[in-house]
Amino acid sequence: MHLKIITHEKVVYDEDVDEIYTKGVDGEFGILKGHVPLMAALDIGVTKVIKDGQPKYFTTMGGVFQFKDDEGIILTTTAESGDEIDVMRAKEALERAKLKLAESEATLDAKRAEAAIARAMARLKATLNS
Repeated sequence: MHLKIITHEKVVYDEDVDEIYTKGVDGEFGILKGHVPLMAALDIGVTKVIKDGQPKYFTTMGGVFQFKDDEGIILTTTAESGDEIDVMRAKEALERAKLKLAESEATLDAKRAEAAIARAMARLKATLNS
């Protein structure tokens, strides 16, 4: 089967794979060759791809997953390969977001801080597994 991960700026990944695991808004799910057609809204999280027994990890910051005829497509605003993420920068972003959440009085600021925490944690999780 084939997987493409596409953002507004570029194609992040475009290869044949054996397994796909990602995080939808309703929970995590996996796809194997021959899976029934599926469309799902994605949450901020990590997408794991297995190719020739080797895992590769990507952050996917929301978007849509579509699978049909053994071809998967992830359309997302931001996606990064785990081995390309700057770990120090992600840790700093996580700390900034936690501080902002702690001092946040407005609900809107709290929601932004929670989203920033989710993005930073996804980046760190992708790097730990790569």
